[in-house]
Amino acid sequence: MNWSENTGRVIVTASVRWRWAVVPMLALVCVMISYGAANLKFAGNYRVFFGPDNPDYIANENSQATFGKPDNVAFVVIPKSGSVYTRDTLTAVHALTDAAWRQLPYVSRVDSLTNFQNTRGVGDDLMVEDLVLDPSALAGGDLTAIRRAAENEPLVNGFVVSRDGEATIVNAVVQLPDDIPNVTSQAAQAARDIRAQILDRHPDLDIHITGVASLSAAFEEAGVRDSSTLIPAVYAFILIVMLVALRSISAVTGSLLVIMLSTLVGVGIGGLTGVELTPISLAAPTIILTIAVADAIHIIAGIRTRMQSGLSKRDAIVEATALNFTPIAITSITTVIGFLALNFSDSPPFHHLGNMSAAGIGAAWFLSITFLPAILAILPMKFGAASSREIGTGIVGRVAETVIAYPKAILAGTLGACLIMIAFIPTMTVNDQWSGYFDKSLEFRQAIDASDPYFGSDTIEFILDPGAPGAVTDPDFLRMVDGFTAWLRTREDAVAHAFSLSDIMKRLNRNLNRDDPAYYRIPADRTMASQYLLVYELSLPYGLDLNNRVDIDRQSTRVTATMKDISTQETRSFIADARAWFDKNGGPYTLDITGSKVLFAFVAQRNIEAVFDGALYLILAIFVILAVCFRSLGVGLVSVIPNALPILTAFGVWALLVGVVGFSVAAVGAVAVGLVVDFTVHFLSKYFRARRQDGAGIEDAVRYAFRTAGAAIFLTTVILAAGFAVLVTSTFKLNADLGLLTAIAVILAMLINFLLLPALFLVAGAKNRSGATLQTAAIQ
Repeated sequence: MNWSENTGRVIVTASVRWRWAVVPMLALVCVMISYGAANLKFAGNYRVFFGPDNPDYIANENSQATFGKPDNVAFVVIPKSGSVYTRDTLTAVHALTDAAWRQLPYVSRVDSLTNFQNTRGVGDDLMVEDLVLDPSALAGGDLTAIRRAAENEPLVNGFVVSRDGEATIVNAVVQLPDDIPNVTSQAAQAARDIRAQILDRHPDLDIHITGVASLSAAFEEAGVRDSSTLIPAVYAFILIVMLVALRSISAVTGSLLVIMLSTLVGVGIGGLTGVELTPISLAAPTIILTIAVADAIHIIAGIRTRMQSGLSKRDAIVEATALNFTPIAITSITTVIGFLALNFSDSPPFHHLGNMSAAGIGAAWFLSITFLPAILAILPMKFGAASSREIGTGIVGRVAETVIAYPKAILAGTLGACLIMIAFIPTMTVNDQWSGYFDKSLEFRQAIDASDPYFGSDTIEFILDPGAPGAVTDPDFLRMVDGFTAWLRTREDAVAHAFSLSDIMKRLNRNLNRDDPAYYRIPADRTMASQYLLVYELSLPYGLDLNNRVDIDRQSTRVTATMKDISTQETRSFIADARAWFDKNGGPYTLDITGSKVLFAFVAQRNIEAVFDGALYLILAIFVILAVCFRSLGVGLVSVIPNALPILTAFGVWALLVGVVGFSVAAVGAVAVGLVVDFTVHFLSKYFRARRQDGAGIEDAVRYAFRTAGAAIFLTTVILAAGFAVLVTSTFKLNADLGLLTAIAVILAMLINFLLLPALFLVAGAKNRSGATLQTAAIQ
């Protein structure tokens, strides 16, 4: 690789020579790019997690175009008295309903126990009125009548009021525009203001705020909270580790400037390319600064070694950077490719994370071979005499001698341990429940946990279409809808509540037949059913019509099932059962299934499949790059082992420790492969340099690789693993899982590169000293 070292030497020499121009010029360029960050804005809703070609997302959008967006703010009211059927609680619910109408932005509908449109027959007339007209005037008999009416109404019992009567919901539908920044945060704050007003007058209540609009706001709040805590934590850790390891304030200062400028470039490019901020994409700065320091570590470690051996600071900077020029270039390119592979993901936030990280990592590589040598040439820098007590030095030396002494045992033991861990991978299950994405310290998660025992966690919408305008009132179709709704109610293992148009039609048929219980059934005549529905719709007040239940052409209707807190696999199984029931009983009608629970139930599988394709291309790219750089197909093939094996082993460890993966974990493969190749490249480059240029034997080449790259690899591992481990403290589970699994993969990569890779060379060399080994072939 003399040509590449010479190229690096020319670049570094020029950077050092023109250092007073290079440093301010590059800093200015990075700062100018960072102004693009002004364009960054938070994603307005949870839909950003789904790509435009996702079939579940398309079905969800079509449903919303027909029945309106189901974005809602739900106030879960839990009286400390244990019953909602008291005058004080109903007064609070009435006031809360009125406040939601008046104060929530873009509100289009508010449903509650007090404004439920109760119907009754008076002769041939249909009377429609609020269930609770004046809560302040209620007496004991009125409360009993209200409770009886609520418990006998499927649209109330279990949906608006819990079946035990201990909690109730005020549900406000908001039509939040997508083109107004921070609109979800505004709605969330308005909801909190309303809650504060009600609690000030009714302190005997607990009120929790949930709903889809609150979910979208929670994503934004989790991202802001993480960005204000994780990035400072990583900077502080890196500062401490580098000060202890390098013992040079100038070296640490230069490294910090590189990672700061790289991070500025990453977020600036994100803003210029229209990235939307989410808790996932907000992890990019943490990732950039963690990876950027790895390049600086290898160069500074080389500078320290050469200065300790007697070279001047200038010569040490040039020689160390030139020696590491190719390894850093290869690792940076492969890492960039790894993050760009996230564009194969089915979820746009992973595209944003990958592209921002790739831009920052690319900038870190360029700055490491230009800005870093220049700034180090300016800053005063001295290193003390070499010591075996320096971080990693003594450890890697002992590891080298152990591997050389027992290569066969170490090779067999390492492979065996990895295969045992990999065997656990099939035991993993996929589970993506959005309620579990948030840490329990967040208000939204606390609200979900408080609401779930009473009302379930999420809804699934079943869109039923009879095939012709006006046909939703056809008795045959309504009976099918009623049968499907009844089947949903039998699924007590999964469904907390279900209701449909058939419930309304049966109630209207009873009301308009003198409230005779015998008429609580589907009307037998289509014309009569249409008239019943028309009379009912004309009696409803503004904002409480049936457009969210029946489309404008009366050609489709939706059945809503509120789901219990079941796993992703259980959700998929339930959906399959629902389709099976419809295939058997649905006749000529059609069924579409949608809702946020459906979206999240399938996103993990789609993401795993998509990212798996990206990981294959990444491994192929690494093979080609290393084969070309080391001029050996054999080296390219062998290099796949220490890069793929840590990832597979990490998933095995995850299967053993956690056992569950979500759609964020699927991205770890592409990210980690791009990271762990750093160790392989640096080890191989030093090994083959000793073999080719110095004519060293296999054992001496292994020692040289450990001596020149081992300590830097060890220190890089500490920084990378700890940097990603910091993400474990994230309040957003997707980031926490991504950070922990990547940290595990990085640690395993170091161990495998320290043990398996040199053991392979030593065992292969021992079997064939005639020159037919992989290493000799590479030298030739």
